[in-house]
Amino acid sequence: MLGFSAYLHSSLTKKDLDMFNKFVKAGFKGVFTSINLPEDDPKVLLENLKNLGKLCSENDLELTLDISSSSLKKLQLNLDSDLSVFQDMHVTMLRIDDGISLAGIARLSNGMKVALNASTIEQADIDELKVAKANFDNLEAWHNYYPRENTGLDQEWFNQKNQWLKQNNFTVMAFIPGDSNLRAPVYKGLPTLEGHRYENPLYAALDFKKLNVDRIYVGDPALKDSTFEQFRNYFVENILQLQVQLDNDVPSYLTSVMHQRADVARDVVRLREGRPLNKSEILPANNVLRKRGSITLDNSLSGRYQGELQLIKYQLPSDNTVNVIGRVIDSDIKLLDYCNANQAIQLVDIRSEDK
Repeated sequence: MLGFSAYLHSSLTKKDLDMFNKFVKAGFKGVFTSINLPEDDPKVLLENLKNLGKLCSENDLELTLDISSSSLKKLQLNLDSDLSVFQDMHVTMLRIDDGISLAGIARLSNGMKVALNASTIEQADIDELKVAKANFDNLEAWHNYYPRENTGLDQEWFNQKNQWLKQNNFTVMAFIPGDSNLRAPVYKGLPTLEGHRYENPLYAALDFKKLNVDRIYVGDPALKDSTFEQFRNYFVENILQLQVQLDNDVPSYLTSVMHQRADVARDVVRLREGRPLNKSEILPANNVLRKRGSITLDNSLSGRYQGELQLIKYQLPSDNTVNVIGRVIDSDIKLLDYCNANQAIQLVDIRSEDK
């Protein structure tokens, strides 16, 4: 499941609402927010949470709230007696930061969903929760995000931890960074994995699919419009959009929706519509080194392969039968690793408006 983050330091503005609606249209189903903001007025936080909760309810979105013992104390709330305050504001899950005992978490789990810190939970904690009669159907494991560079989690450790969590029947959640309006005060993205910090958010999301992650949330409050389109197309339409730069005078069909062949090649993505769509002679041109991310079209010297359209996954030498006609932009190159069998693919020429 996809989710995004919305923060409570200020009231929801028109800009915030526009961003909220973009996430909804792109197929996101959950919202993460926090009251662990010590510099903010408690009354303002609760009022903003109430408004956010109403918006989530109207759009059928799950709302997860990050809490700690210190933030509850500041808000003068007690989870044992005031749980209905959050439920009335349409909070569907509480994410426990620190200062709340395992016995308290067990009690909470019998009233609503609770997210534990995925990175720190150990077998002894699970054993204690069982003794305290926690409802494990209501417990999930959520990783943190890491604003400071070089502090994000190691991928190998992360994957091993997630395998253990899955063996213990936990739903696992982690954050990917945004790529617009990065959150203050560090402005370096909010990823769980350090390796995702400056990656295309869609690539980070797809990477999580092989790392035992069930819920994928954007830590930062915004994405670029082009990234929203990539998410919407992939998760709603099942189309993998790749942003590319095409040479002038290339066939117009190159930007239509095409498909990876059912038989996946090792070195290239072969778009099965390439040859059938080609209706003209392709003269040899630009027969240069085929770098990773190059877009190629077989020319007339290739005989029956004329019109063969490929995306290069691994660097290949030049070939006088193959024209290089463009390239996948750097931020999208790693998406080539997710061009699976029969995957619908659309090349989006980012220079088309300038032509």
